[in-house]
Amino acid sequence: MVHSMTGFGKGVCELPNKKINIEIKSLNSKQLDLNTRIPNLYREKEIEIRNTVGKKLTRGKVDVSFFVEAASSDKITKVNQQVIKDYYAQLKEVSADLGFSENTDFLKVIMPLPDTVKIELAELDEKEWVAIAKAIDAAIEDIISFRIREGKALEADVRERIATIDELLQQVPNYETQRIEKIRNRIKENLEELSMQTQVDENRFEQEIIFYLEKLDITEEKVRLANHLKYFIETMEAGEAVGKKLGFISQEIGREINTLGSKANDADLQKIVIRMKDELEKIKEQILNIL
Repeated sequence: MVHSMTGFGKGVCELPNKKINIEIKSLNSKQLDLNTRIPNLYREKEIEIRNTVGKKLTRGKVDVSFFVEAASSDKITKVNQQVIKDYYAQLKEVSADLGFSENTDFLKVIMPLPDTVKIELAELDEKEWVAIAKAIDAAIEDIISFRIREGKALEADVRERIATIDELLQQVPNYETQRIEKIRNRIKENLEELSMQTQVDENRFEQEIIFYLEKLDITEEKVRLANHLKYFIETMEAGEAVGKKLGFISQEIGREINTLGSKANDADLQKIVIRMKDELEKIKEQILNIL
């Protein structure tokens, strides 16, 4: 079954004092390109998140985002009493030396000074993390389901285009007999124009025609192209991560189609080859999105 690299998944974690929405988005990429956007409170779990997501989503440009709706902040603000006391003792001493009034509001002076307030991050609760991890798993399953649905659409389109190339290949023999006659007559006409006064040796002429036509024979190309088309479908049915392999097979299909075109030497066959190339280019575009 073919999986797409494009997808979206979401998991929701409901906690007593907060709600966390976890979203995973993916686009096509040659390798796994994983980016995270998570709050500082959960940074210590980033490697675990990457490993969990990376095991399930093996290719694609993947973005993992946490959106937190919390009743309170994860940052804890504390007044540093000892620092304030030290500032106060020093300021009071200076104030007495300078003869300032005892009614001076020292707190207004002290609080803007450095280190009077310290901000600490709340510690991650492991029980809370267990619930979040389940939401991550749910988001992964959701995006995999999305990729499967997209993959079915991709597979149906690619199958149709492979079938079209195969149908065009079946039309090639219809033009081969007339193609040989056209080439034979064209060579004979050109030869007669060049040697109006000279009689042509028919036996030698036939030998040369056979030699020439052997060079233009497309039997091997037809057989190889048919095999590649069959192998393409077999590979697509083999598993979920077949995008790279399908890309290699499509290159081989392209080589055989190009060789057919170079050997065709016939307008009707060239039209068939052009239609094959058009279908193959669309297949290659779709393969870029296949996992």
